[in-house]
Amino acid sequence: MAPTVNLLLVDDDEVDVQGLKRAFNKSKIANPITVARDGVEALEILRGENGRPKLAKPHLILLDLNMPRMNGIEFLEALRADADLKSALVFMVTTSKAEEDKARAYGHHVAGYIVKQDPANTFMQAVSMLEHYWKIIEFPE
Repeated sequence: MAPTVNLLLVDDDEVDVQGLKRAFNKSKIANPITVARDGVEALEILRGENGRPKLAKPHLILLDLNMPRMNGIEFLEALRADADLKSALVFMVTTSKAEEDKARAYGHHVAGYIVKQDPANTFMQAVSMLEHYWKIIEFPE
């Protein structure tokens, strides 16, 4: 049996956070979800810094692009520069359809770029895809 995949949702929009949680509940997926409001908080969670418990592996990161303090691209740069975190699986989940944003995200080796068009529908489709993904993918240690 595969280990439980821990999800780290990095998003400062509470509506999107709740929408994604609802999609997981609707799909009867009970994987633990940890929420970070920006890239700084996400790195603290991944590293177990500032009194935060370290997020257990395997984990999968769902990352918004536009956030305060440290945006999604800045977070990816820090993540990929960290020897312990550089192999983390990351899906960008954003409203940006800009080609340059997609190119920058893929340049930092995201596993996928998901555009939030119709949030309720997009979240359900993304959750369904993720569930299939982590059932067949071998995660890095």
